[in-house]
Amino acid sequence: MNSIAIIAASGIGKRMQLKNGQSKQMLEIGGFPVIHHTLKAFEMADSIKAVYIATKEENISTLGEMAASAGFRKVKAIIEGGKERQDSVNKCIKLIEQEIRRTGVAPETILVHDGARPFIQPREIDEISALSKHFGACVPATRPKDTIKYIGSNPEFFGETPDRSRLLQVQTPQGFQSALLIQAHEQAELEGWYATDDAALVERFFPEQPIKIFETGYHNIKITTPEDIPVAEAIFSQLTATA
Repeated sequence: MNSIAIIAASGIGKRMQLKNGQSKQMLEIGGFPVIHHTLKAFEMADSIKAVYIATKEENISTLGEMAASAGFRKVKAIIEGGKERQDSVNKCIKLIEQEIRRTGVAPETILVHDGARPFIQPREIDEISALSKHFGACVPATRPKDTIKYIGSNPEFFGETPDRSRLLQVQTPQGFQSALLIQAHEQAELEGWYATDDAALVERFFPEQPIKIFETGYHNIKITTPEDIPVAEAIFSQLTATA
């Protein structure tokens, strides 16, 4: 397969309570930065031919040095991210479009991943790439462990309880046939419309496009709050022991 990955790694980690604007992607898990684990998975995935990273300006050189020292040869570009996550992804898409025009060759699929999800596995990346090519779009997800409730008309009280069997917690990498994702971002930019993930853009502008569900395990966590660090260390130890 010929897939390209976009890694959104511009978050400043407000909920991590980090000082001086430190990036949560640079926190260490198992002796390596979070983003190192993320990039390693995409480096090892057979379907991925190139990786584009959007990060904070001050992290560009650090990530470049890290990728080079680790032998991550698939890293094609490391650029400064935009104001919002969607802007960062869109900036990478524009670079991919330039490469398509230069070479005349388009990737079959584009996968968009959160840099703060370090434990996605190479085989999962390859499966999402294949499903994205076949169905047009594929999003990984897990079944919620807790009961979910709506907030009622009075925000101090609960409203109704949705059927948990019909709910999924969405993760990344989210994969799409390349033309589909490119067009969705182009249209979103024209309309100034923002969504919380790329699947929502496709749902809005291509409502006829089905999005394949790929159920993953609970290891693919996103490093978001301080409590996630010891959990991530435990997951890393388990994955290392079973590798």
